[in-house]
Amino acid sequence: MTFTPAGSATAATVRALLERLQRRFAEGLDRLSQTHGDGLRLQPAQWLRDEGRHGGGHRLEATETALLNRASLNVSAIHYDDLPDKRLSSATALSCIVHPQHPRAPSMHMHVSWTELRDGRGGWRMMGDLNPAIPDGDDRAAFMDAFARGLSGAPEGTLATALTQGDLYFAIPALERHRGVAHAYLEQYNSEEPAADLELAEAFSVAVIDAYLAIVHGVLAAAAPPTPDERRAQLDYHSVYLLQVLTLDRGTSSGLLVHDQNDVGILGSLPNRVDPDLLRSWTTRLPAPQDRLLAQIADVLTDGTPSVLTPSVRESLAQTVRAHYRAHPEALALQARGDILPPTVANHASERSRS
Repeated sequence: MTFTPAGSATAATVRALLERLQRRFAEGLDRLSQTHGDGLRLQPAQWLRDEGRHGGGHRLEATETALLNRASLNVSAIHYDDLPDKRLSSATALSCIVHPQHPRAPSMHMHVSWTELRDGRGGWRMMGDLNPAIPDGDDRAAFMDAFARGLSGAPEGTLATALTQGDLYFAIPALERHRGVAHAYLEQYNSEEPAADLELAEAFSVAVIDAYLAIVHGVLAAAAPPTPDERRAQLDYHSVYLLQVLTLDRGTSSGLLVHDQNDVGILGSLPNRVDPDLLRSWTTRLPAPQDRLLAQIADVLTDGTPSVLTPSVRESLAQTVRAHYRAHPEALALQARGDILPPTVANHASERSRS
């Protein structure tokens, strides 16, 4: 299967960079699998937007290997070259989510994307966060150092902004905690120097990828087999992760509302096992109507603890979340955000439908 590329030269340049970064990360995870796992490699998958007419994506992924509970490294390249009434011209992104099997090896998320509007204006989104079930101060320090290295070429104050915005975005008010322990987030970043911004996106991504691979290697080289208590801590944390993604994460809900052609891929960010009873216990902490959304999510999950997120379960979760926000558009105001609120869903609509 193939999909048509965007006509934008900038989008093509960005896609080439993101595919190089995807390979870099995949090769690093494959090396960890050889050293600390069963040697299984990430496997390719592809999806098409409107049968490829408006682009698509390709990801490298793994589920339930000796190294990985779940991993998804997805490059997407969407465009509307033949639909001039849309405000968005193209959106090119790399989204990486890794959940290792060993409870002491932290999960991670990284997203880097370029969005280009019909009038030629555009901006970068750069996000990274370290998400441990069992926090470790040295791992957090290493990830924070990666943010500093990756953004060292940016104008003064950029790192401080990224850290502040990351803490805002990844907060979970109902649980009085954050999703992880180290967060960075830049939205619609554009210094008006395209070459420098491309270099910054690459530097940020390389720093985060390499730091994470080193952290996981160090943990697994020293870790004893996990204890039952460590396994329980991981299951609890993976349940927190699912709650944040499905009730707060604006990027996930936007992707589900824009189209339904990659539901399993969009929810590839979720770990593979969670505790539905724990999720139900949190419904009373959430504001309406998110309390009902969380109850519906728990009902979708398979019986037993842990509940396994098979592809069919992920499809059902996507449908549940999509239906919720279509029925309760006011609930979008309850989602995570930084100081800059991207109009992602509106950008994909036609100008006529917006007028």
